[in-house]
Amino acid sequence: MPRSQKNDNFIDKTFTVIADIVLKILPTSKSEKQAFYYYRDGMSAQSEGEYAEALENYYEALILEEDPYDRSYILYNIGLIYASNGEHTKALEYYHQALELNSKLPQALNNIAVIYHYQGLKAANQKKYNISKSMFDKAAQYWRQAINLAPNNYIEAQNWLKTTGRLNKTTT
Repeated sequence: MPRSQKNDNFIDKTFTVIADIVLKILPTSKSEKQAFYYYRDGMSAQSEGEYAEALENYYEALILEEDPYDRSYILYNIGLIYASNGEHTKALEYYHQALELNSKLPQALNNIAVIYHYQGLKAANQKKYNISKSMFDKAAQYWRQAINLAPNNYIEAQNWLKTTGRLNKTTT
């Protein structure tokens, strides 16, 4: 049974009904509609913690989806799953692919920064200070880009950049 028929909560059901109506009205190809169904089912599975199912749906959506902007969000969501599973290298790959298609995706920039910051903390705890500084500098670079796109977001990152003297640096 498709995930869209399994949704139990009112908001998910409402979204599904509205999305189905919109898809019937909009002049989109059968392939684009199918890609959206996979993407929607992927988001639903992801929100329920069903990451394997979500990945299957996202990969199917990637095969069908042609629009670069829409593909960027699919890639971003795949990155989210890998990051939540601790597979940071894979997450970084997908975030970067998303940014190649949509450079105005501050949440991908933020998530890249979060991973580099985590790696910096890990290196500092292992007393690998050169690696730590390098990871923190990378985190700062990506956070500055995210903040530039979304100045009212990422307040904790802005505070970290200020307290570490990295807020206004233009090079790392």
